[in-house]
Order: sequence, then structure tokens, then C-alpha cells
Amino acid sequence: MRHSCVELAAILRFVDSFLSGQADPLLQLAKHSASNQESILMTPRFSRNASLQSLPKIAQDPLQFKTLLSAEEYRLALLEQIAEAKSRIYIVALYLEDDQAGRSIMEGLYAAKQRNPELEVVVLVDWHRAQRGLIGDEQAEGNAAMYREYEQRYPGLITFYGVPVSNRELFGVLHLKGSIIDDTVVYSGASINNIYLAQQQRYRFDRYHLIDNARLANAMVDYVEQYLVNSEAVSSLSTNEPVTTRSLKPAIRRLRLSLQREQYSYYPQQCEESEVGITPLLGLGRRQNLLNKTIRQLIIKASHQITLCTPYFNPPGSLSREISKALKNGVKVKLIVGDKTASDFYSKPDENFKVIHALPYLYELNLSKFVKRQLKYINSGLLSIHLWSHQDNSFHVKGLWVDERYSLLTGNNLNPRAWNLDLENGLLIDDPKGLLSEQKQVELNNILAHTKLVHCVADLDSLANYPLPVKRLLKRINRVRADRLLKQIL
Repeated sequence: MRHSCVELAAILRFVDSFLSGQADPLLQLAKHSASNQESILMTPRFSRNASLQSLPKIAQDPLQFKTLLSAEEYRLALLEQIAEAKSRIYIVALYLEDDQAGRSIMEGLYAAKQRNPELEVVVLVDWHRAQRGLIGDEQAEGNAAMYREYEQRYPGLITFYGVPVSNRELFGVLHLKGSIIDDTVVYSGASINNIYLAQQQRYRFDRYHLIDNARLANAMVDYVEQYLVNSEAVSSLSTNEPVTTRSLKPAIRRLRLSLQREQYSYYPQQCEESEVGITPLLGLGRRQNLLNKTIRQLIIKASHQITLCTPYFNPPGSLSREISKALKNGVKVKLIVGDKTASDFYSKPDENFKVIHALPYLYELNLSKFVKRQLKYINSGLLSIHLWSHQDNSFHVKGLWVDERYSLLTGNNLNPRAWNLDLENGLLIDDPKGLLSEQKQVELNNILAHTKLVHCVADLDSLANYPLPVKRLLKRINRVRADRLLKQIL
């Protein structure tokens, strides 16, 4: 569908309102619509005949690869790693929240720096996300106010960098994963706040790994320093007079173009039989996106088994097509998806409704359509769909397991926004000897523990059964044909 400039502007205003929890702009939208030698990793030219084995790798001792199974374990491990740091701490997250958990991490960072003044401490978060309040609280100063507060208390000890991947949060954020503490990569899809770190009564379930590997840690730090910290678009969030986004716009455009081209640089290694291989991957934008291409190749090259996790069922068209082809070829596919009640956007029917609360229902409708299309594979046992739900907790697990050899750690939501707009990364693990198979199975069993199988469409709620405000909103979104755009950018 083609929109005039006026219609497109109206749609974008609506999406902004969707994020802020306001509903009124929908009426405007409807109105307008009616009218050894250092080897730099280069991007491979993947084809359907390409080999995943040809990707350069970093050798990993499986004994130095640890999987954690809960948000609480992760919080304790992160605090312990920070407290024991000797040379460097690089925290990389979408956000570090001004709440109990966020402040505990802040206190840990400053305590570590005060104990060891030579310790290098760098924190990178998304520029836009740090300077706004939570959805529905537009008047708040955002987490940057906390960074300024700590800077006043402990001047000059730590710099908090804001990374603007795009001119607006709507069109791309810093979604890199992996903090580096000395030579350990702490890899998780979790950001830092109460629910991600299970600080209070609820948790947001994710994946958590500690990887002790100096070569991998150095590659990730080098990328952060060279392409983010040293960029003219990246500036301090802890200063009392931060620069404006408007003044950074030319630099942000240059940064985004640079990030679309670059990959991690490292010395590739031949892995011994007692080691597994790790290939760190980056991706931004539609073209030459190594992470996206690798994910597709993992699906294409699967011979008998695929397990895929995503919290928001909204797969890009290309990924959905490859999954369908895999099923036709007899590959068993297991999808693990968050139930709508396990979404961080979900609100109970008796709570105050905001526009953003309709998102989990939109994803459930996507899943219902998928179940209808693939029902014959569900009935034959080739396709299994597992819905995760546990009390009032939420689901944020992402990743991919293919055959018994490959697995992918990533923060990529495997949706169009991750595919096209956000800066994403991942760690591809090549384990031909099954050295990590026991850890993988324990982790998968842990993820599956609170799931139920979907046998047919009747196992999911339908539009007719949704709360009245949700039903009305989704019908209006469909009427003005905004659903396709929403699925691309939310």
C-alpha cells in the first residue's frame, strides 16, 4: 500500500503515540488514511550453497563456558564479576534503569572503581532510551538523570555514553548484547532493571552465559572503542549540559552508515577437537547484514532439527519462508514463544488500558495465522509450538539451535524491527563434537519448564474473546491498514 507524505507522517505520529501509550492520534491516522595475522572479519557473500563452517572462529574451551538458568543467578553473577574486576568493565545494554536493581549495579561499578582507580569502567546505553521516561510517563527525565546524580557525587570516575543508532528511537536502537569484565563476556538479552534482575517479586526470563575468552572479549571491546566510543555521534549522558539530538543528526547518519559496514575484528583460529568455535556477528539494516544472513543460513542448512525462541511472534517474511521450506523438507521445528500474558507489554483486563497494551494481542493474532497455515505439520509432529507462561513473570528469551551442532546466542527478537532497524549482535557456536550438548539440553529443559503445547488454533484466544478496548483498537488498526507498518517497527 502506498501512502502520501501526509499519510506517512500521520502513521508515524500514531506509532509514537503507541509507544507513549496515548490513543488519540489513532483518530487522525484513520482520517488521513481514509483520504595470526590480524584478520578482519569481512561480510561473506552467503548463498544457499555456502558453508557455515567457513566462517572464521575463535576457539573456546568448553570448561570456560557457563550457562546460568535464572535471572537471580544472573544478577548475583554480574555483581560478583563487577566486584572482582581487575582491569576493565564494559557494560553494554539497551538501558540501565533508575530503580533498585539499576542502582545496585551503579553502586557496584563505583565501588569497584574506588577500590582500583586504574580500573577502566565504561557504560554504553541507547541515547534516546536513556533520556525519556517509561512508556506513559513522558514528563520524566529518564535514566540520564541518575547518571548525572552519580557524576555529581563521584566526579570524573565513570562516563556513561549514549549511542544514537538513529535520529529517533522509533527507527533504531542500540540492541547490542554482551558486557565485558576483564576477559569474561557476560552475554544476555537482559537489560538492567528490577524485573530483568529479579530484584523484587517478578522476573523477566532470559538467557545468561559467562564466557571466559580473552580473544573474544578483546574483539568486542575493540569494536566498542573504535566504532562507538570514538564516534562523534556518541557523547556523555552524565554531563549537566548534554548535546541535543538535533545537533548530532549529521554525525548520527555517518555513524549508522559506518555500523552497517563494520564487523568484529580478531585473529581467527583452528579449533582443536577439545574446543568449540565461536563466531561473533553484527548486523544493522537490510543489506549486507551478516547476522541476518547467518540466521537464514542456519535455517536453510538444517538437516533434521531446529529450535527457535522469540518473545514476540512476528517473524520477518524471509525467515518465515525458510521455516516453511524446512518443514516441507522434513525438518522438525520447535518454536518457543511467550504467551501474551508473559509479554512485558501485557496488562490485565481490569487494569487501566493504554494503546501499547494491545501489542501482545497483535502478536497472538500473528501466531494464530501461523498455526492455521502450518496445522498439517503440527498434526504430523514435525512442528511443535510451546507457549511460555509462569505466574506474573514475563518472557524475553531469544535464540536458535540447529541440529546437534550449531547454536546462536543473541538479543535479536527475530522480527522485522531487529532485522532492519536496530544494531544487533550474536555469538554463533559451532560444536561439532557435542562438547556443550549437556549444557544446551539443561538450558532448553529449563526454558521449556513453564510451557504448554499448542495443538490447534482453539488453544489460542481469538479476537472475539479479547477485552473490549483491545478489540476496538485492533479493528481500527486493521481498518486503516496500520498493522503492517506496526509489525515492521514495533
